[in-house]
Amino acid sequence: MLRSALGIRKPIAALATEAEGPALARNLSAFSLVCIGVGATVGAGIFVLTGTAAANFAGPGLMLSFVLGAVASGLVALCYAELAAMIPVAGSTYSYTYATLGALPAWIIGWDLVLEFAFAAATIAVGWAGYAQSLLADAGVRLPAWLAAAPGEGGGFNLPAALVVLVLTALLMRDNRQAAGANAVLVALKVAIILGFLGIGAAHVRPELWQPLVPANEGTFGAFGWSGVFRGAGVVFFAYVGFETVSTAAGETRDPQRDAPVGLIGSLVVTAVLYVAVAAVLTGLVPYRDLDVADPIAKAMAATGLTGFSVAIKLGALIGLTTAALTALYGQARIFYAMARDRMLPDVFARIGATSRTPFVAQGLIGLVTALVAALVPIDVLGELVSIGTLFAFILVCAGVLILRRTEPERARPFRVPGGALVPVLGILACLALMASLPGDTWLRLLVWLAIGLAIWFGYGRRRVAADPGFERTGPFAGSGQSPG
Repeated sequence: MLRSALGIRKPIAALATEAEGPALARNLSAFSLVCIGVGATVGAGIFVLTGTAAANFAGPGLMLSFVLGAVASGLVALCYAELAAMIPVAGSTYSYTYATLGALPAWIIGWDLVLEFAFAAATIAVGWAGYAQSLLADAGVRLPAWLAAAPGEGGGFNLPAALVVLVLTALLMRDNRQAAGANAVLVALKVAIILGFLGIGAAHVRPELWQPLVPANEGTFGAFGWSGVFRGAGVVFFAYVGFETVSTAAGETRDPQRDAPVGLIGSLVVTAVLYVAVAAVLTGLVPYRDLDVADPIAKAMAATGLTGFSVAIKLGALIGLTTAALTALYGQARIFYAMARDRMLPDVFARIGATSRTPFVAQGLIGLVTALVAALVPIDVLGELVSIGTLFAFILVCAGVLILRRTEPERARPFRVPGGALVPVLGILACLALMASLPGDTWLRLLVWLAIGLAIWFGYGRRRVAADPGFERTGPFAGSGQSPG
């Protein structure tokens, strides 16, 4: 059974044919993709996890952590751009893996993407709740403790985090044009507020707070020093997750061969510049050990003495986190849609609304589950899980480029990664290095999650894959005569 599962692959031609058929609406432009990428990327990573990473791991060296994350993400983004232009369908890494490595690896990465996108949305929602409650406190309103945080953070149920997920899910179930339009407006506001923070904060920076740039290690790996810079890069790598959402939208783009590379690379460049600049200003306004709070950007702005702008920053954070959660939820539903289309999940998740042209059943389920996770799981656990899940997915993207260069060298590539095999190989090594910097318990949680996914595959998914008329046998077990079911 395992042998036959490894020998089933979804041909790129079949994926392309499905993309041409009646399914998701193709009405997004390159600008929409850049906004989706920036909307998804500039969120909890910049408004919440910057403070945690600076205070606990990297200090002012957080600037270098963001540079390391940007380098790794840039290598992967180039690989994503080649695959997204060549295979412009919903499903992102899952679809690419099905076309290159086969059904079982595709299931594994699809299950990993559930961890990445849904838990990313939950992480962002928890950050949103922190800023929302900070604003409410400024107005003299406080929620009961048991409704204000997850059980591991002194509460019982994080109600604001659950509510924001449910509201955004309702929007996404209606029409992707409405969601994309709302996202574009919110992204513009978010970037404007971040630029305002940079402009005002830069005038009040105290350069002595950057000394030393890399604080001395405290005796354990990841507790400052250069290992702390790498640990910080692994943690804040979550901040770069969003650009991958662009590839999930390739199947809804008017000209994916042109627009997908622009959206992927353009959104990454914009966010990388913003991240490094924010890390510099943040650690130049507040001693890094004081930044482990729910609203570090607002605290940094308060340090300037301009308290009125602190409220504006909190509003900007709410906007930024809203767009990031919106796009993460959007991407997860497209993954579920692609997996159900390939019969790895129940057919109901591939159902498209007659009016909305969105996978409304998948979107609704993702929203409910994500709301529960956001309400019940602490943000630090969520952030590290998303980072390691994302890095694992990125490794398979880079490997997919190498495999398709060998197996289908003649296929048209509207965008081609420069440097031959060098960029994909460097991308794999960079992701492995960042994964190695994460704590051991994060690795354990990833393994447990993948084990659950394998149990579902062997109990359900493998029996349905053979019924997909688009599969073909490849690899060492092709033509063995074994049934995949």
